[in-house]
Formats: sequence, structure tokens, C-alpha cells
Amino acid sequence: MSAAVAGTVRLPRKFQGKCVLLATLVLLTLFVAYANGANDNFKGVATLYGSNTTTFDRALLIGTIATLAGCVSSVFLAEALVKAFSGKGLVPDALAASPAFLLAVAAGASCTVMLATVLGFPISTTHALTGALVGAGFAGAGTALNISLLGSAFFLPLLLSPLLSILLTMPLYKLAHAASERSGLVKESCVCIGPKEFVPVRALAFDVSTASYSRPVENGGLSVTIGTASDCVQKYRGNVFGVTAQNVVDGVHHASGAAVSFARGLNDTPKIVGLLLVVQALDIRVSMFAVAIVMALGGLVHARKVAETMSKKISRMNDGQALTANLVTAFTVIAASRYGLPVSTTHVSVGAITGIGIINRSGDASVIFSILLSWVLTLPIAAVIAGVVCWLARFAP
Repeated sequence: MSAAVAGTVRLPRKFQGKCVLLATLVLLTLFVAYANGANDNFKGVATLYGSNTTTFDRALLIGTIATLAGCVSSVFLAEALVKAFSGKGLVPDALAASPAFLLAVAAGASCTVMLATVLGFPISTTHALTGALVGAGFAGAGTALNISLLGSAFFLPLLLSPLLSILLTMPLYKLAHAASERSGLVKESCVCIGPKEFVPVRALAFDVSTASYSRPVENGGLSVTIGTASDCVQKYRGNVFGVTAQNVVDGVHHASGAAVSFARGLNDTPKIVGLLLVVQALDIRVSMFAVAIVMALGGLVHARKVAETMSKKISRMNDGQALTANLVTAFTVIAASRYGLPVSTTHVSVGAITGIGIINRSGDASVIFSILLSWVLTLPIAAVIAGVVCWLARFAP
């Protein structure tokens, strides 16, 4: 009688190590997507919340849905960015195809963006990825790093995009403002006295002795002292083709916020998916779907701090000003995605809101400076983290 002895088949140690490396790369890339969603998902609808057009929760829902739509569309419209952020052309092909190199890039970008999110700074995932590519590329390729490509294809769009958005926003708003005045639309300053009720200042009586406005109500009177109103907004009076001007502006504003969020999903998803090209077992469409879901989750869980900075701290905006900023951001980012230019939605959006702050003189210089400082620090922090991880990966079994 003979007995058969079953043995276990062991995979080669080198193959096991590669599987672990690829699995870690996938997880870190999804963490990049999560951090991206946490820091970026609200930026497209920041003006909706900042101008009190809608609530935080509703703005976040609009931004999340539109971002998901942009992520899906990126499969067809933004293939150039997938290749750009895989590292090909920036470093030797052998290094660009290395899971260890891409893992280092993912680690540098995700850690940098998540740190900024926790601190409430709206930084650019594009900027973080670029810094991580530089750090990992220098650690892995040394002098073989393509500095000329780095400047023309990465740094130049990142530097010029916020300046371009400021220069576009200021004249566009002035033209829109002049057109609204010629069409008979006027803005009224109002104070909010209830969840749905806005009372025009012209309807209040002014008391010279107390320097305050008041309006009689059934159970007494409402007094608003000049300079101390906690919530003052501007609304549009008039009609456009039989529809109230305020409803028209609100409708277009909501659509523009969705357009910016769509553009962000379109522009950012392929940059993250580029890190997964080396994992040949994953179809690119599956990768984009996974990135989209995790990106949406990151925004839903961790968007609040960055949302407050973008919406309330850079500058004050009325509906028309906020709408102008959104239109400039959407146009710039969609155009850049179409031509494979890695601009940052963050830089473009902050630039547009800053342009509004310059026009209405409400920009907070200290907040703008702190945001600029965080942008300056983004690249070296991501580069150092990615460089260290790439260097340590050399000693992995």
C-alpha cells in the first residue's frame, strides 16, 4: 500500500516580493486618490458655499457627483495625462516601469496632500505628484533626470495657471458687471433675518441718533447696527426673460460649480491612474473606476477644513463674482485637460477667487500668503518623502 504525499508549491521569493510591491503600490495609489478627494473635491463648489448660495452639505453633494462624472469621462478625453504622470520621458524607461519608483511617487504625493488636508491648506495634488516624481527620479536616476521636460511640461503650467486665472477673472467680471447694469439688473444689500427671508436695506428705516437700521415687525422691531451685521448678502433684483434675475444667477452658478468639479475629476484622475500603468493585470477602466470611488469617499469624509479656507477665508464674494470665478476655473482646467497640460485646479480656482478679492478689495492677504507658502513647500516635502522611499526600496528583498 502506497501513500501519496501532497506538497505545497512555493512561489520564488523574488516573485513574492514583486507581488507585495505591486499590492502596496495599488493601496498607496488609492490613498493618493483619497487624499486628493479630501483636499480637492470641494474646490469646484467653494464659491457656492462662500457666497451663501447653498449649504455646505448640498455643495459637497453637487461637487461629488460632478467629480465622479469627470472621472468617468477622463477614460475618453485625457489619455495624455495618464502617460505624463507615469514618469515616462522624465526618467529612463526602466525606472519608470519600476513598481518601487511609482510606489515612492505615490507615498510622497499622498502623505503631502493628506498632511495639508488635516491642516486645512488647499494645495495641489498635481504639484505634490510633480514633486514626488522629481524626488523619486533624482534618487533613482540621478543626473539622468530629464530637467528640460520637467520645466516645460510640468513647472511652467503650474506657475502660469494661477496668474492666468487672475488675469482672466478681473476683466471678465468687469465686463459681466457692465452688461448687468446695462440690462437693468441691480444688486441689493440685504440682511438675513430668517432661513428664507431677505430684507432689502432700502426697506429699513434709518435712525440717525443710534446709527442703525430697523424694520417694525409684529412682535417688536428688528435693529441692525451699521458695521456689526453678522450676515450680509447681496441679491439681484429684476427679471431675465420672465424669470427672476436671482434665480437665473443661482441656476448658472450651480451649473458652473458642477462644471468646475467635472473638470477637476477629468484632469486629476488620469494623473493618479498613471501610477498604476505598471500593474498590467489591472485594466485602465477598472483603475479609473476605483480611483473615482475612493476620491469621492475622501471628499465626503475630510473636506470640511479645506472647504472653509477656500469658501470663507480668501475673499468675500457675491453671486455674480463667485459665478465669474467658477466660469474662469472651469474653462481653464477643461482646456488644459484637452491638451494634456498638467495645470492644478487648486491653483486656478484660488487664482480666480483671489482675482475677485482684488476687485472687491476683500482679499485676506495673510490667508493668501499662507496658501502660497503651502504651495512653495508642497514640492520639496513631496520630493523628500518620495526620494527617501525610493532610496529605501533599493534594500527591499
